[in-house]
Amino acid sequence: MVMDAVFKAVADPTRRRLLDMLFRQDGQTLGQLERRLAMTRFGVMKHLRVLEDARLVVTKWRGREKLHFLNAVPIRQIHDRWIDKYAAPMAAMLTRLKKDIEEETMEKVYEIYIKTTPERLWQAITDPERRSKYSFGVGLHSDWTPGSRYHALATDMTTSPGVEIAEGENVEVDPPRRLVQTFRALWSDDVKAEGHSRVTWEIEPVGDSCRLTVTHDQLRGGANAELYGGWPMILSGLKTLLETGETLTTPGSLRYVKSPATV
Repeated sequence: MVMDAVFKAVADPTRRRLLDMLFRQDGQTLGQLERRLAMTRFGVMKHLRVLEDARLVVTKWRGREKLHFLNAVPIRQIHDRWIDKYAAPMAAMLTRLKKDIEEETMEKVYEIYIKTTPERLWQAITDPERRSKYSFGVGLHSDWTPGSRYHALATDMTTSPGVEIAEGENVEVDPPRRLVQTFRALWSDDVKAEGHSRVTWEIEPVGDSCRLTVTHDQLRGGANAELYGGWPMILSGLKTLLETGETLTTPGSLRYVKSPATV
């Protein structure tokens, strides 16, 4: 099971140190990581492989370089299953990963496996009603053609229905495989000041499931964590919805949803 692999991965102090290194500076090469550890290149590769198998680390090729990124989604899943029941405010800090103020731009990569088809996954991403069920009550409205605009609007299930939360352009639209969008947050003056960034959704069939990789890049170095901090919760909610038909009920996922007394 995935969670067994996560616990096994973090039980080793060297692997925890590798995660700490990626926490401080994301997107490092094998050579960069190796120089900080007193072990052979082969040893570092073995530890990285364990972390990749647990989905705690994901990789992307940038030209001839293979970059390693910390993936917060499995930690979010552990939080949702156990920790949230006992210490939600403190445990939520675990998902505020990787604030790097030294780079001119930042890139965040998240990966999750969902037992569904590419078509159902694409529909859940682009259909505003289904999107609102796992994305803090916010639905995306667009005609989903290349170059078209989209608008993210709070639904009636939230405390602020009709408020525009984000907007952007659909740069690439290739259903049901790839969606590239510009992204500008609108929910506060602080996030508005961050300007535009980019979000890429990539869907890859794997057996009877799909691997979904979300890359949020072109972020300003030291950007407001609100821009990307919600991704682990959103992707966990997406997985839960497609695999069980239910929605997450953790405090974070219900943060902007009306309480039963006000519905």
